[in-house]
Parts: sequence; structure tokens; C-alpha cells
Amino acid sequence: MAEIKTFGKWSVDGIKVNDTGLVNYITVKGPIVPRTGARYAKQKFYKSKIFIVERLMNKLMVSGHKGKKHKYTSYTNTGKANRVFDIVQESFEVIEQKTKTNPVKVFVEAVENAAPREEIISIEYGGARYPKAVDCSPQRRIDFAIKHMIQGAYGKKFNTKKGIVETLSEEILAAYQKTTASNAIARKLEIERQADASR
Repeated sequence: MAEIKTFGKWSVDGIKVNDTGLVNYITVKGPIVPRTGARYAKQKFYKSKIFIVERLMNKLMVSGHKGKKHKYTSYTNTGKANRVFDIVQESFEVIEQKTKTNPVKVFVEAVENAAPREEIISIEYGGARYPKAVDCSPQRRIDFAIKHMIQGAYGKKFNTKKGIVETLSEEILAAYQKTTASNAIARKLEIERQADASR
């Protein structure tokens, strides 16, 4: 049986998730086309079964809220899945040129690096609210990592001459290299620092 490659170019064989807490939640075995149309949605914890590159594509469609405002819009693709497909493929080609490494492997490691381990919740005690540090669930860690990457890419693109392909590839590479130039890494450090202060 022929090997299924991501975008027909990059093999997923040999790609492993090093973070033991995320092993069951990052799927690196991809379908023929990383756009399945939510065929997993009937299963419990279906997000865990979706190819990690497809989860990136889905988040590119709607970048999510920042605070209570829908700050970063996905106007680049205007809801077209084909456009998102091209953005991710072109970004991976840029990453491959810069690192000479399989871009799927680079992205998986970037997600692991950017996934926060702790977060803060607010508890009410005696009429006053206090912040409290709690462990972040594995699924939520991945959601945060991808969300912050996408928001960082859209934020760097806004009011500049850079395109989304360039900013997305820069964001993934920065997260892969664990530098604070990545919005996802910067947000992770900020969240964990706040959680550490709330113990």
C-alpha cells in the first residue's frame, strides 16, 4: 500500500510527540486530503482524532476571540477552505526551505513548545474574587497553542505588507525555536508566570 503524504509531499512516518501528556491528543496520521469536513464529529473527543494539520486549517478559518472581542478576523480566506488549504501548504513550503526539515514535524514540535501547562481561574470566596492556578487539560493546551499561533500570524499581518503565508511560517518557526518572537510562546510564558504568582 502506498504511503499517504501530507499535501502529497511530506511523510508523517517517524514523527513522534515527545510530550507524554499530549501523545493521545495530537494525531499525526493524516488522511489523503487534510480536509475531512468533520467526519469525526460523531465520536467522543473527536478533535483528538483529527489530523493536527487539519486542526490548524480549521482554526485559520475563524481565529477566535481575544478577550471579549472578535479582534482578529479571518478575512484573508473569507471562509474559503481551498484558500486555507493553499495558505498552509505554502507556509509549510517556506518552513521546509528555511529549516531543511519536514514541516509537519516542525509544526508538531511547535505546538508542543507553545502548549501552556497551567492557567488561571477566578474563584469567589467571602464576596471577593481571587485568581487560582490550575493545571491545563491536554486538549485545552493544544487549543490554546494553535489559537495563539493563528492570532499571532493575523496580528503581524495587520497593517503591514506581509502576507499571511509569511507571518504564519514565521510564527510556527519561532514557536519551534522557542523564542518569544512567537505570540504563542510569549502568551504561554505570560500565562504560566501569572499562574505561578497565584499559587
